[in-house]
Amino acid sequence: MAYPEPGVYRMWYSSRVRRMPGRSERGGARPGALEDGGKRVPAIFYRTEAGGEPVRGWLKEMPAEDRKRIGEDVKTVEFGWPIGMPVCRPLGGGLFEVRTSLARNRIARVLFYIDARGRMVLLHGFIKKDRRTPQYDLDLAKSNRAKHQGEFDD
Repeated sequence: MAYPEPGVYRMWYSSRVRRMPGRSERGGARPGALEDGGKRVPAIFYRTEAGGEPVRGWLKEMPAEDRKRIGEDVKTVEFGWPIGMPVCRPLGGGLFEVRTSLARNRIARVLFYIDARGRMVLLHGFIKKDRRTPQYDLDLAKSNRAKHQGEFDD
């Protein structure tokens, strides 16, 4: 199963992501992307072998206001990569998290990595309940990354 080329897939926070002129064949950020308003790392959803997209499903279950806030933070990383705290934090081993504060003192995290094609692959999303990121969530993101790398980074 292959991911569609950038510009073909539909994103949940924008009507359509268009292929940008001058983008390299590998899909990475092109030089000068920030100056003319382009994405530095386009976001894609990790897709399971069965065709499901866990992060997209998780987002669809959330209230519209929460989806909007998370989408804005993902978009901030797409256009501002590399970006640091408070929006994005490295977790080590090539994993990063998008950090979003939601209403009612809730905290959402979307774990991702940057693949060989220069895309931001959204691996796993969850609402944080403890101070530390749960090991289960880190392990799941690492597992999803290994599966994605095995299929697409060859």
